[in-house]
Amino acid sequence: MYVLIVNFNLKDVDEAQYARMCDAVAPAFAAVPGLASKLWIKNSDTGTYGGVYIFESRDALNRFQETDLFRSLAVNKNLTNITADDFEVLEAPTRVTGRILTAVAS
Repeated sequence: MYVLIVNFNLKDVDEAQYARMCDAVAPAFAAVPGLASKLWIKNSDTGTYGGVYIFESRDALNRFQETDLFRSLAVNKNLTNITADDFEVLEAPTRVTGRILTAVAS
């Protein structure tokens, strides 16, 4: 498994407006080939939002990064200070501690 962590701040929208935007676009993310799961994250105290994407393979993550859906993050006028970092999952210890991830991988 591979993980992509995307973080950003909101610009010219409040949290309620952002939540509605997320609800509207969630089906598009659900249809991404090789995406096992996406966690929609927020920290209202710091104004940081984003997603934790769990992919079945490095190839699936790479393909996603070439999509218009992924590229739309960079040009979204309501998102600023965007970062995207990818990681390989350490499988053995994750099987011990990652109950949710283990269920996704099954």
